[in-house]
Amino acid sequence: MHVDLPQKLYYTIGEVADAFGVNTSLIRFWEKEFDILKPKKNAKGNRRFTPEDIKNLELIYHLVKVRGFTLEGAKTYLKKEPAQTMSKFEIIRKLEAIKSSLIQLKNDL
Repeated sequence: MHVDLPQKLYYTIGEVADAFGVNTSLIRFWEKEFDILKPKKNAKGNRRFTPEDIKNLELIYHLVKVRGFTLEGAKTYLKKEPAQTMSKFEIIRKLEAIKSSLIQLKNDL
């Protein structure tokens, strides 16, 4: 899954939820459940997600929603080898982008 967000330093929770197609409550829940999510909060307590947080959310979304992991299973998977997990996820994202480009090219022919 590729999330279409404009290039910014910080994103609001509403922007993030819209990009992933989920409720803001799910984003807040995942923030409590997964240690890798640490959005910054301003004086009012509003969450500001960095591009790194967005990458982590993409990984969590992929594990839970696409691959069907339970929350505990996803936590265990992320703790087991976090660097290797991120590199595998990056490879999957690149391959999906190539696949969509090839499908688009095929449709244009």
